[in-house]
Amino acid sequence: MNTVSKAYLGGSRVMKFLKLLAVISGPGILVMVADNDAGGITTYTATGAKFGYGLIWFLVLLGPIAYFVQEMTVRLGAVTKRGHAEAIFDAFGSFWGWFSFFDLSLTNWLTLVSEFIGMTAGLRIFGIPGWLTVTIVVVFMGAMILQGSYWTWEKIALVFCLINIIYVPAAFLVNPPWETVIRTGIIPHLPGGLTGTMIFFLMANVGTTIAPWMVFFQQSAVVDKGLKQKDILWGQIDTAVGSFLTVVVAIFCVVVTGATLPGVNIQSAAEAALALMPINHFAGAMMAIGLFDAGLLGAICISLSSSWAIGEVFGWAHSLNNKVREAPWFYAYYFFLLISAGILVLIPGAPLVTMTLFVQVVATTLLPAALVFLILLLNNEELMGKKYKNTTLQNVINFAIVISLIVLSTGYSLTTLFPNLFGQ
Repeated sequence: MNTVSKAYLGGSRVMKFLKLLAVISGPGILVMVADNDAGGITTYTATGAKFGYGLIWFLVLLGPIAYFVQEMTVRLGAVTKRGHAEAIFDAFGSFWGWFSFFDLSLTNWLTLVSEFIGMTAGLRIFGIPGWLTVTIVVVFMGAMILQGSYWTWEKIALVFCLINIIYVPAAFLVNPPWETVIRTGIIPHLPGGLTGTMIFFLMANVGTTIAPWMVFFQQSAVVDKGLKQKDILWGQIDTAVGSFLTVVVAIFCVVVTGATLPGVNIQSAAEAALALMPINHFAGAMMAIGLFDAGLLGAICISLSSSWAIGEVFGWAHSLNNKVREAPWFYAYYFFLLISAGILVLIPGAPLVTMTLFVQVVATTLLPAALVFLILLLNNEELMGKKYKNTTLQNVINFAIVISLIVLSTGYSLTTLFPNLFGQ
């Protein structure tokens, strides 16, 4: 009897439900809340300062989009018992398998660098040097995975998901004009029109809400956790809750800077936190703490996503339930990613702020390829069976997402080549 089944035993019906929910909750909430990582928080704070509350409606739309994408990984992982990298190799061959793996490796490493940028910047506000932050984070994250249990690792990570909600009370501390927030934020419009800057920010927000690493992480987490086909509904609920939380945090980040720093050219969340200190010291401190937590949570999930993928590709043991001697290369690659990303952040003069924003755009550009593979896998009846393959409605929605991403990516490329195409 697996751990999920045991949740049904004992107690009242309500207690059974709560036990089962506690057992199932994890991959969906983790992947969604971790998506509000250091780069995401920087993107949201910069969006609020640049456009006020004008793009809140766009963030609301991203919640259901993220859910539809990630829900597919729940079904795929529970039915096939394979991680995403392994599923691509099996279904499409080595060429597309390696293409997908290198796609993931590039975006993951760049994103991991941005997480360390956020963590060091957040704690530097409190006088903690970057080298000390990197050291503490590497040691702590190493201890998390070396304890030898997926379930323990997941519960520790979920604690940091709770801290990520710190942006909600921060927004109330700055006392924004809520009537204006609702009136100007909900009605769809593009403040200033469809300019190159607007396209960049739209892409950056998409890139931080839906990223290739999320697809690989959640499917591998579902497999490592041992979820079965009968648990799919609960995995979908877990993912829906996570989608809701990620949008809530994003909106409140926008509200904070939209209310306090309108028109200010924010290049990083740390810069926003420092600018907030004179206005409201507690809100500024919350922003800094939240930035560190966001970077840590993102690093926890992204590094593991890469380690799972390389284990799947090379056929190495790659479970958190394996001891180091049982999966040496899995753990070695994990520490290599952490140490290399941490060292880069400490190099004097590295263009860290630019990397933080552009990594979201890179992720958006490479995302359509990852989604196409995912959709094709979910339409393979031999692999998924009639019950769990995509429905016509799911295909329509998911292909619409892919097309929209391609349009955004193309628009950004055109504005890069022809800066005045959409006006200044």
